Amino acid sequence: MKLLRTAALAGVAKKVYDEARKPHNQAKIKSAVDQFKAKQAKKKR
Repeated sequence: MKLLRTAALAGVAKKVYDEARKPHNQAKIKSAVDQFKAKQAKKKR
């Protein structure tokens, strides 16, 4: 059972990695990170 779970997690991780390498997805990720950082900076004030 653990072997199947590990294989499934590896498959999901590969899919996420492949999608994150695409330029339009990199832009979305960067935007989300910038929004998160702005929100965190606003909370600290």
